[in-house]
Amino acid sequence: MRKWIVILLLFIICIAAYNYIYQDHRDINNEISEFTLSSTTIIYEFRANALETESKYLNKTIEINGIVTHIGDKNITLDQTVFCQFDISFSSVKVNSEVTIKGRFIGYDELLEEVKLDQCTLIN
Repeated sequence: MRKWIVILLLFIICIAAYNYIYQDHRDINNEISEFTLSSTTIIYEFRANALETESKYLNKTIEINGIVTHIGDKNITLDQTVFCQFDISFSSVKVNSEVTIKGRFIGYDELLEEVKLDQCTLIN
């Protein structure tokens, strides 16, 4: 009897560990943004105190608006300070147009002084 209890307990632990490790991925597109700000505001916050600002936004869904300064295959740069990585290619955005982008904040590159977002979607 004791052997079956141990086997059952190990089975439950294995299932719990599997579910913990292989969680569903976040769907940033359907999440509500925790912060909405401009590209100049967020870069100003990082220049003032990078460590505090990074912990404030890290892994959070945010919306950033700004002027498009560079367009890549699957990325956009806003005001030369916010790098936004998309999952798909797009052609509806033009350089020097104002846009709002929602994405997950993944970090700040101090060398390039760029805010990095991934899993981005174009709001307007």
